[in-house]
Amino acid sequence: MRHGKKRLQLSRFTSWHKATIKSLVRNMIIHQSIKTSLSRAKAARPLVEKLISLAKENTLSAKRQAFKVLGDHKLVSMLFSDIGPLSAKRNSGYTRIISLVKRRGDNAQIVIFELTDKKIKEIKKAKKAKEADSKTKVESPDKQEETSVEKKVKEPAVLVKDRQDTAKKPSKKFLGGIRSIFKKQRDSL
Repeated sequence: MRHGKKRLQLSRFTSWHKATIKSLVRNMIIHQSIKTSLSRAKAARPLVEKLISLAKENTLSAKRQAFKVLGDHKLVSMLFSDIGPLSAKRNSGYTRIISLVKRRGDNAQIVIFELTDKKIKEIKKAKKAKEADSKTKVESPDKQEETSVEKKVKEPAVLVKDRQDTAKKPSKKFLGGIRSIFKKQRDSL
């Protein structure tokens, strides 16, 4: 008997179902947060959590098992070097599903499927801090004079390029702008 052997088939053949789940898992490891439907997120969640549990072990056999699913050495190394250590303190609950809206075409529930411990936020904060530091730096007067001289030298060359670009551009749109007739417009719902 097959008691308790339910799985989310996602209205696909077995091979197609496996490929869909693998694709979701791979994107989850790369981006650490994806937007998908609720049923797909629920179907991919067990495999993602299994892979993160393997990443916490950090053994050769665990890496080989992860490679069987992911099929890419870069993803396996990312899983074991970045995601595994972030989730070392947790025993379970490595992912979360946050509801967004219902999709307009088929009324499917759209969710954000993400890791609870993400490294992306740290990278974005570091980039913003670097940009702020570079804006606050004050250049010495000698450097400002050099840059103004360089700008004066480069300006005529840019103007010559602009003249060439304007000469090459066609004066009329393709078929007199007929594309605007066929533009799709959203209905008012």
